[in-house]
Amino acid sequence: MIRRLIGCCAALLVAACAQLPAGPLPQRGELENFAVAGRFALLTRQADGSSESTGGRLDWTHSRDGDRLLLANPLGIGVAELYSGGGQARLITSDGQTREAADAEQLLAEVTGQALPIGRLAGWLLGRAGPGGRLERDAFDRPLRLDEAGWRVDYAYADDDPAAPPMRLTASNAVLELRLRIETWKALP
Repeated sequence: MIRRLIGCCAALLVAACAQLPAGPLPQRGELENFAVAGRFALLTRQADGSSESTGGRLDWTHSRDGDRLLLANPLGIGVAELYSGGGQARLITSDGQTREAADAEQLLAEVTGQALPIGRLAGWLLGRAGPGGRLERDAFDRPLRLDEAGWRVDYAYADDDPAAPPMRLTASNAVLELRLRIETWKALP
């Protein structure tokens, strides 16, 4: 159970058939509220040199007010749902268990034992470096690589359109590697 939650929750961190969004998205600098759907793969490296991997699907809605993330197994059957915002976070598993904490990072650290920078995932997905972060851009001025707080985030795109959002994102540190393949993007009001 905990291993499944680790795999699912790490997908919040922030690859290849990608479906382009139905309509154009606002420029990356203007995009604040969005919904994405896709697949994730997670590799967890153990201290003894072994590793564990898991994967599944995710549907994520992000707004200034908070986040809602639905995690599912590879067949699309819901495993967990995470809500965060307004000074609280709640995780509901498919078997009806509920856990709460002041924020998503604290909640996931309690559930998984991993320090996951959940609060930075939306910024990473949009290619926005936080304090102390370093962002490199590609020839089309899109995010290519971001280094921040011990994490490296790499971006890949479906084509050479300078306004294209990333369709693949890989976030990794010494312990975790998360690959996210975004199948759909949708700008929200």
